[in-house]
Amino acid sequence: MKEEKQAVASTATDRRNVLKGTAAILASGIFPSIHAQEKIVLRYLGTAVNQDKKIAEKFKADTGIEIQYVAVTTDDVTKRAVTAPNSFDLIDTEYFSLKKIVPTGNLLGIDTKRIKNADKITTLFTKGEVAGKKVGDQGTAPKKVMYLEKPDSKTFSATPTQYMTLIPTVYNADTLGIRPDLIKRPINSWAELLNPEFKGKAAILNIPSIGIMDAAMVVEAKGIYKYPDKGNMTKAEIDLTIKTLIEAKKAGQFRALWKDFNESVNLMASGEVVIQSMWSPAVTAVRTKGIACTFQPLKEGYRAWAAGFGVPKSVTGKKADGVYEFINWFLDGWAGAYLNRQGYYSAVLDTAKSKMQAYEWAYWMEGKAAAQDIKSPNGDLLAKAGSVRDGGSYESRMGGIACWNAVMDENEYMVKKWNEFVAA
Repeated sequence: MKEEKQAVASTATDRRNVLKGTAAILASGIFPSIHAQEKIVLRYLGTAVNQDKKIAEKFKADTGIEIQYVAVTTDDVTKRAVTAPNSFDLIDTEYFSLKKIVPTGNLLGIDTKRIKNADKITTLFTKGEVAGKKVGDQGTAPKKVMYLEKPDSKTFSATPTQYMTLIPTVYNADTLGIRPDLIKRPINSWAELLNPEFKGKAAILNIPSIGIMDAAMVVEAKGIYKYPDKGNMTKAEIDLTIKTLIEAKKAGQFRALWKDFNESVNLMASGEVVIQSMWSPAVTAVRTKGIACTFQPLKEGYRAWAAGFGVPKSVTGKKADGVYEFINWFLDGWAGAYLNRQGYYSAVLDTAKSKMQAYEWAYWMEGKAAAQDIKSPNGDLLAKAGSVRDGGSYESRMGGIACWNAVMDENEYMVKKWNEFVAA
């Protein structure tokens, strides 16, 4: 979606000088609590789904710096960044929101020279590539909005610079969720969402900017129309997409239009719905109930999303040092491993790998069969030994991106038309 995510941090100038001589300490993952006596508190603005209590607790234990979560909706994260940049010290927001936030000048470019693992951030963000191959960049691909010319720029740089808009926290690629035990045949195309075979047992995500892109994947899969950019439609393209949805809705195709994560889980777990827009953690939640549910790879590819940490221009001095310390800590491996175990992906793969068991990495990242039971960070059974992750390896999944979450130029018109679909 959003969907999900976390974190950010750094180092004061004197701290960085000390760290130059303590590579061994960093390698061990031990961060001295040098700020404990300063009582630094960082106000972390983001959605509740990204604000994990265990991450805040672990960071405080390692550094003495306290994270104070400020939880609001995805839309309100953007509104706060635009209208109240003094109300937070760190923002966790999606890349598509940057087109609204950066022109205000409220975000500072993050100085990558202060980010220890900046050069290890996955090429998916810096180059739009996975394993040396370009991925789909329709919508707001992170590489389009990743860099600023200088710290206070209000426009994006088309080429890499020293200053990043956001440091990626968490990202994933979404597809359809299905109940294989109730469908009992292979599903390999987005077109199946509108297959009359599933009349009354299909559901679509009712968040306009995301739902319309799922719908566009269906329109293309059915051969109705090919979009130049599914993430930035013209009014005519929006009309066509909504017309297709309204026709399906009037024919009784949809059991529900869901807005809430738990609603999507309940629809699937009950069997009321057998195919729907779905997020990876929701599929996991259905599985933990002992019910078959598959996050289904589809031949047309995935719709991807990504979030990252940003720094408001109002943050200076020791507080800015604390923010950079958090970002550095977040990229150092513990948080990345924690996120990977939930089915997300982390920004720096090497450090996350160093904090995971070999069998965990093989299952989550390499698409290999689980050598032993796979458990969540809370100890819940997610997959039994012998299971293979839906979508396979990181390269297969993130290399199969067709488009990215976005906010269209015609967003206002699109929302109006989407509401017509909801009301139809």
